[in-house]
Amino acid sequence: MKRISLGLLLGSLGMGQAAAQTVTLKPIVDTRIRYEGVQQDGLSNDADAITARVRAGMQADSGPFSLLIEAEGLLAIADSYNSGTNGKTAFPLVVDPQNIELNRAQIQFRGVPKTLVTVGRQRINLDDQRFVGAVAWRQNEQSFDAVRGEWTGVPNLKVDAAYAWSIRTINGIDGIGVRPQAIGGSDVFINVSYKFKPLTVVGFAYLIDEHNQLLRANSSQTYGARATGAVPIAKATKLTYSGSYARQSDHGRNPNGYRANYYLGELGIEHKALRLLAGYEVLGADDGRTQTSFQTPLATLHKFQGFADKFLVTPPNGIRDKYATAGLVIPKLGKLAPITFYATYHWFDSDRLNIKYGEELNLVGTIKIGRTLFLAKYADYYAASFATDTKKFWLSAEWAI
Repeated sequence: MKRISLGLLLGSLGMGQAAAQTVTLKPIVDTRIRYEGVQQDGLSNDADAITARVRAGMQADSGPFSLLIEAEGLLAIADSYNSGTNGKTAFPLVVDPQNIELNRAQIQFRGVPKTLVTVGRQRINLDDQRFVGAVAWRQNEQSFDAVRGEWTGVPNLKVDAAYAWSIRTINGIDGIGVRPQAIGGSDVFINVSYKFKPLTVVGFAYLIDEHNQLLRANSSQTYGARATGAVPIAKATKLTYSGSYARQSDHGRNPNGYRANYYLGELGIEHKALRLLAGYEVLGADDGRTQTSFQTPLATLHKFQGFADKFLVTPPNGIRDKYATAGLVIPKLGKLAPITFYATYHWFDSDRLNIKYGEELNLVGTIKIGRTLFLAKYADYYAASFATDTKKFWLSAEWAI
């Protein structure tokens, strides 16, 4: 970081003397190169995507104010894939279209004790990103034109409220139709959390009102609660747990009337490097009509219900996802820190009518050397009655300061 005198800077620009004010400049650089290969039954071509993404910008801090500007650019080095906007529909979908755009442009104010206010194009990740997230997995990030306030004036309590008037999607500057570059709307995110000793409890209300005529069925109001925590049960061993419930219904410009429930339960054990987890997640259905099941259109969806991304839109009959995970986390091994490996298996069924959708195997491993993170990832979806058999494979390297 570099410190300069604002007064001296203004004087050197011929703008007269000003009261000296220290400004701290911090560069932002975040790069990733990735290969994604997809084999999907029903399509004659396999997808081979090599993409390179750079986010670069600057953050300037002065007193209670902070200004951040960040651009994002994505180049398709090998483009044998359907990006969703390039018209190559004979290939499987890889939603990483070539792009150059302003990713973040925000001002933050910390002049009120225990309060942070952010205005402008910004990144918003709430809880585990099941309902609101930045979709960091994709090369183009999802950002929000919004005003957000975060207050921590009471110990262990946090109140987080935001109003967003536009969502900048992962579809890039060429986004059109049901994959637009931006979605205008009136979206309200309220998240209140309190930390107890063994437990963090969250209450939330997410109101989405999308103005895009093609996407109005995504408008919804969701109210719910979430609890997460961990307790030691033996030396170097702890039990982890999380649970969530939410109720969703139509809202704003949504042409459909519906009611649907959401449930999540997870139980895990962590012993030294070993990780074991079992979970059950339900995105409920109403009566089986299209777009009347529980939807989470602003989530970081790749984190949930399998890496093959077969359930980015919840089917009309809802979905029940039973899954089990085994993993290893090695904090440090020589110059490698950390090393992780996880294997997860999913069993997918409908919420109503007891339909077996399919099963999926997920594998992922990461190694970090210095500032560089290397990743290998695999997904294998076996279709029973929903979608088609699909295999995906990724290799990537990411470097950031």
